[in-house]
Parts: sequence; C-alpha cells; structure tokens
Amino acid sequence: MERRETELMLKGYGLTTAEFYYRMPDYRNVLNSFVWQDYDLAPDYPRLFRFIEFWQDQIEGPLHSVRFNHRKMIGPGEWRNVVGEFRLH
Repeated sequence: MERRETELMLKGYGLTTAEFYYRMPDYRNVLNSFVWQDYDLAPDYPRLFRFIEFWQDQIEGPLHSVRFNHRKMIGPGEWRNVVGEFRLH
C-alpha cells in the first residue's frame, strides 16, 4: 500500500480529508459527522465528488454540509534525484 501512496504523491496527488455533516433519516434534528480520507487531485477533487455522489445516491442520511482540507505531501521543491555517496571512515 505504501508504494501505491508514494506513486500517487509523485504524480501530484495529495491527502484530502473531508468531514461530512449529515442528518439521521429518522431524526432530522440530529446532526452526525463522518470523516473520509483519500488521495485526490486538486483543484477538481474527482474522488471526493465521486464519494459525495455515492452518498447522495446510496445513503439515506441527507448531507447537511461538507468541510474538506487538501495537503500535498510531496512538493516540487522537496523531491530531487540525488546521485552520489559519501563514506566516512
């Protein structure tokens, strides 16, 4: 799994964390929260919006709101190919 995550980060994906607030189907006055995380591409967020569509189609609890944060784990200035070796005796 770690190799897949590293490959995604090198392709520009970042970790997206979303907190969903939704109403209970039987108790509309009660708000619950659900936290979701996946690697996604900003600014379009295809995986996040696919999950929101899944929620709206398959889950009975209607969404009240969604808050999300996106963080790139590896940026262009942080990754470089280094060739060489130093030996200390």
